[in-house]
Amino acid sequence: MFSKKTITFGGAIVLIALIVIVFSFRYIRTSAVNGLAVRTVLSVMCPIQAAISSSVRYIGALGSHYIFLTHAARENDALKKQLALAESRNNECTEIAIANQRLRKFVALKDQSPFTLLAAEVIAQDPSPWFNSIIINKGENDGVHRGCPAIACEGIVGYVLEASAGYAKILLIIDRNSSVDSLVQKNRTRGIAQGMGTGLCRLDYALRQNDVMVGDVVVTSGFDGIYPKGLRVGFVSKVIRKNSGMFQNIELTPYVNFQKLEEIMIILNPGTYDFESEP
Repeated sequence: MFSKKTITFGGAIVLIALIVIVFSFRYIRTSAVNGLAVRTVLSVMCPIQAAISSSVRYIGALGSHYIFLTHAARENDALKKQLALAESRNNECTEIAIANQRLRKFVALKDQSPFTLLAAEVIAQDPSPWFNSIIINKGENDGVHRGCPAIACEGIVGYVLEASAGYAKILLIIDRNSSVDSLVQKNRTRGIAQGMGTGLCRLDYALRQNDVMVGDVVVTSGFDGIYPKGLRVGFVSKVIRKNSGMFQNIELTPYVNFQKLEEIMIILNPGTYDFESEP
């Protein structure tokens, strides 16, 4: 805060002032002049001494203030580090709590499911805008093989397109190359849930005479040999029924939010189980 030149200059002023004071008092004590001379010396020296004393006190106060600021700065740095550490730990606790909520749902799903389910973590997502797929951290060594369905608590995710020893690639139902044989749960209208590549699906080949409405639930039919019957696919979000033609245009919104997908379940033994036949 203060340079060496400033400190040296200040010390010199203080030293000179002390010498002047000492010699002044010696002169007063040894002087043989009358009281007028003494009063004259005092009237001259007292203001000088007062100014010097004030300067010394000011310099001392500045030094104390500098020491205080240095200590405060160090303390502030230490508190900032402690705060950053506390925020990091709080963030970790928040992430653990959120993950715990998700995993509780998966545990409940696994307990209630008639299938052998394998939990897997999503470790990568296809960056290409033309494909919608994810990579999971389970593979053939864990019993995962090509064609195994992938599900989440909300509904179906896709199926295993490729598998290696420790990893597998899942083709999502929203991919343009994905198709799921489906039923409108309410009236059993059959169609093919085809991925649109935009986060949505469409229900192709639904006959125009069947009454399909916005909000209707669409489930798997079990006829495609991949997905067991009765798993949720999505809900009808748009219906366009033309005056001509055999089929109506139906848009589906999947129940699974693929942008927030972090864990999934792989059905290792899909078989032909029918969820809708449960008592």
